[in-house]
Amino acid sequence: MTFNELNIVSPILKALEAEGYKTPTPIQQQAIPILLMGKDLLGCAQTGTGKTAAFAIPILQLLDAQHAERSHRHIKVLILTPTRELAIQIGESFAAYGRNLRLKHTVIFGGVPQGSQVQALQRGIDILIATPGRLLDLMSQGYISLKDLSIFVLDEADRMLDMGFIHDVKRVVTKLPVKRQTLFFSATMPPEIQKLANTILVNPEKVEVTPASTTAETVTQSVYYVDKKDKKELLTFVLKNPAITMALVFTRTKHGADKVVKDLHKANITAEAIHGNKSQNARQRALSNFKDGRIRVLVATDIAARGIDVDNLSHVINYEIPEVPETYVHRIGRTGRAGASGIAITFCDEEERQDFRNILKLTGQVIPVVEGHPYPASGSGKVTINPPKNKEVVQRPNAVPGNSNTPKRWQGGNRNFNKR
Repeated sequence: MTFNELNIVSPILKALEAEGYKTPTPIQQQAIPILLMGKDLLGCAQTGTGKTAAFAIPILQLLDAQHAERSHRHIKVLILTPTRELAIQIGESFAAYGRNLRLKHTVIFGGVPQGSQVQALQRGIDILIATPGRLLDLMSQGYISLKDLSIFVLDEADRMLDMGFIHDVKRVVTKLPVKRQTLFFSATMPPEIQKLANTILVNPEKVEVTPASTTAETVTQSVYYVDKKDKKELLTFVLKNPAITMALVFTRTKHGADKVVKDLHKANITAEAIHGNKSQNARQRALSNFKDGRIRVLVATDIAARGIDVDNLSHVINYEIPEVPETYVHRIGRTGRAGASGIAITFCDEEERQDFRNILKLTGQVIPVVEGHPYPASGSGKVTINPPKNKEVVQRPNAVPGNSNTPKRWQGGNRNFNKR
């Protein structure tokens, strides 16, 4: 299928072609026709599935078809998103896909002075992309009216819940016109999120792509068993692989992220950290440096990394394993996006073994163990892995993932991997 077969108008098709996009992803194939018909949508999809384009393209087309009076612009679309980084990236997507249209958008978020955001609002916009706190703040000051709104998008609803924004979201919903088209996206559907969806959607069509318990098939995964004290040396060792041109490294804590960056600098590896204690300018600078190739490694905490969209990111490294297994799925979803291939590497120490078991249970996958590296774990014990029947599993002994070693393959059955 092509975008042309989805009845996309010529100005948007030209913009997509300029961006190098020819074939819609599964969520785009399913969601775009539904949204062009004006229906509500419940989308269960991870980031990296092409979700932003799945709603941005039809929204631009619907607004363009209205031929609204451009001299008196009123906010017709609100996209509510949990993080500053994601808001900015959604804004970049609207700018790219709508480059040939006479529509205006702006992005507002906290952590920076509001002056330039207020000026953009006062000039008049069609599309507003916002984080909940700054939106409510500017609404209370009288700078934002949503009375003319026709489309509302709630993006990454589960992360809104995780970050404590769900009450702000509910406050925003009370300010919206009852008659509207609503788009609701979430990677997971815990009970509170399902309840919220039920209250704000009207006869929605459901689109589900890559359930949150599974990892992208395009991501090659592996695990290194290592003592906690040796992780920094192992990271330096792994990064000696020239195939790793850029890597997103995850830590559990802000302090841990800063420490990893210091260790990498000592090893003459360019790196920066991105987390909640960094200023907005520092976070954006680090992300820009990473995207532009000025630094090789970006070290991030989970909340800071949510929504990071880096084209052709080849490697994700779990320096520390998350306590919540679904978070692992979100992390490695930073690579292998929209059909591209990627590599996810995990370091597992003695204290993290139960967390790793939980990941295996959630995903139902076998994650191959890298044997023979210079920093094997000193502890004994085994992880019993039961691969799905008739599923081929790849093990890469004595290999750094991403190099040209030929993998050994085995089929089915049960296998115990030594925890070294």
